Amino acid sequence: MRIIGVDPGSTITGYAIIECQGDKIKVLTMGIIKLSKFNNHQQKLREIFLRIQDVIERYNPSMMGIEAPFYGKNPQSMLKLGRAQGVAIAAASAMDLDVEEFSPKRIKQSITGSGNASKEKVAGMLAIIVGANLDHKTLDATDALAVAVCLHYGRKNNLTENKGGSWNDFIKKNPGRVVS
Repeated sequence: MRIIGVDPGSTITGYAIIECQGDKIKVLTMGIIKLSKFNNHQQKLREIFLRIQDVIERYNPSMMGIEAPFYGKNPQSMLKLGRAQGVAIAAASAMDLDVEEFSPKRIKQSITGSGNASKEKVAGMLAIIVGANLDHKTLDATDALAVAVCLHYGRKNNLTENKGGSWNDFIKKNPGRVVS
């Protein structure tokens, strides 16, 4: 299974694609979309949409994990961040990918065991998890990698898949618990 992780931003958006086979996680690509060269916010949003779709087309992931906006003091910055997240989700949805959203605290906790870990600590743990040197990558790209790994861990532990379901699903999964 392939997963794309996205760390949205209005100046830099990070992305990473991982391939998962059991407990093995292989990084296929990771990088950033630099948006500072664009003059207005609409151009930046268009670039995020097109570049995320391009990465999806090249690597064909089956789902996307994305970091949710966190609380900020500047409402204008939060609005821009929310828009960047929205166009990344729209790009994935247009390509028929399921999308899961994770808070920064949950991402950090799934990688390091602490929801208050620094970006550097997360990057260090990711290097151990994927067995690769990530020192030359930007923290925006490693943040996106953390989102993808968080989604993989959640699926592996049925945290994102098993949110209830119908009684018919329960009966199919638990035939021995049906009493006539």
